[in-house]
Amino acid sequence: MSSLNIKQITPTSNIVSETMASSTLTGKIEADVEIKASPGQFHEMFAHKPHHVHHTCYDKIQGCDLLEGEWGKVGTIISWRYVHDGKAKVSKQLVEAIDPSKNLITFREIEGDQLKEYKSFVATLQASPKNKGSGSIVHWTVEYEKLHQGIAHPETLLQFLVDASKDIDAHLTQPN
Repeated sequence: MSSLNIKQITPTSNIVSETMASSTLTGKIEADVEIKASPGQFHEMFAHKPHHVHHTCYDKIQGCDLLEGEWGKVGTIISWRYVHDGKAKVSKQLVEAIDPSKNLITFREIEGDQLKEYKSFVATLQASPKNKGSGSIVHWTVEYEKLHQGIAHPETLLQFLVDASKDIDAHLTQPN
């Protein structure tokens, strides 16, 4: 049986930590963030326009480059330049899954700073319509395997994704 911890981050987002029962090195953490943009708008930004994300949150993400493939396609390889915990970092990711009907996209880390601490690191985002009213709930899931016990669970990285989501939402919903 796995343990479940819920941390309230803000009234509109929370982080759930779950350590998988199979190993203390593997884990899964999740967060929901409420946004005003539609699920399709948010998904479009990550699936087809990740190279525009840095315009929405430059303090966090400095750029995204297409290395192989085509925006919005499974198998595409992209490189992110970002700042986490005050340090400039890079991430090379494989787009592992895209489902426009579910506004879902999965990124697998294949090279970069995260692999200095994690054997595997996979982030999935899914934007769904809110039950009542306009807007969306963005659900982030991070599944990982730490290289050793001394590595922290990536809760600060999940918070980074939540904060970036809010910045992207502000950009998507600003009046023209």
